[in-house]
Amino acid sequence: MPRLGMNPARGRTSDYQPTRVTLAMLTYFPNPTGYFKDRLDVIRLSLDSLIAHTPDTDLLVFDNGSCPQLVDHLRDLQSRGLITYLLLSRHNVGKIGALQIMFNAAPGEIIAYSDDDMFFLPGWLDACLNILDTYPAVGMVSGYYVRWQMKYGNDSALKFLKRAGVRKQKGKLWPDKYEEHYLDNYGIEWEKYSKDVENIDDVRLTYKGVDALVSAQHMQFVTPRRVILEALPPTWSGRLMGQMQELDSTVDQKGFLRLSTPEPVTRFLGNVIGPEMSQMARQYGLLAKGKTVKKPRHPLWFILRSGRVNVWMWKLYNNLFDLLNSREKV
Repeated sequence: MPRLGMNPARGRTSDYQPTRVTLAMLTYFPNPTGYFKDRLDVIRLSLDSLIAHTPDTDLLVFDNGSCPQLVDHLRDLQSRGLITYLLLSRHNVGKIGALQIMFNAAPGEIIAYSDDDMFFLPGWLDACLNILDTYPAVGMVSGYYVRWQMKYGNDSALKFLKRAGVRKQKGKLWPDKYEEHYLDNYGIEWEKYSKDVENIDDVRLTYKGVDALVSAQHMQFVTPRRVILEALPPTWSGRLMGQMQELDSTVDQKGFLRLSTPEPVTRFLGNVIGPEMSQMARQYGLLAKGKTVKKPRHPLWFILRSGRVNVWMWKLYNNLFDLLNSREKV
């Protein structure tokens, strides 16, 4: 008789009930070098702001094959009751692959998804939910509008403009300081970007007294779980990056609105905590060591930027990267 006694959980029920919204963050920190040198600090600040400014809400974190430094930190947060669900992948399954796992696992009616380099302000979730609960057939609500996202995936929202009771305003409505924040933290040149969006108007809606901007961004969005599961690719692609614009467009094609809050309730961190975000973190009691992102150019900068030298330097970089990351073949 191999079994001794009865499982004490038999016949009992759990007092736990999932919250309406499941916060869901995807993390990735393969090593503390190169592009990822300061990434651990960024992820820690992103999580700290999310936890501090979204109390009493379930948090699911999916780690996409990170190194032990981050995994240990995530386990510590879970042991302290700050992470509700922690999914640790042995492999990097790609972004879409991770979303397929996360969104199927999240129990909430609403999923508030985020990359691991966003900063959350107090009240951010309520601002997003106010739009999602007021407007009909909403597929995504983001807390930071990006004008470039008006280039695709907004047909359903633009059709909604024609509905009775909807007021609209078109023009350059998003202040340059917010656009510059996005560009600075993503390393995009203002001159090139401004030309790319110079003929694009912002569109502001008012419906039942609630304002919203047309378009959303896939780095951070709040979505009904049923919508995002319907929009995700049905098959496993294996691609590490990409397919996010396709996801945005699919949400739109299925007739769901993609909207943003009229004022920013989140911020971008990029791969290093700059002075602006360090100051903001301190303002909210979330200490962060700021880095000076823009460094003075080296005297040899113009030579290194020349065509042939640039190509040679990239080849050297790639060879060194392969050497440092090579594994013995079995």
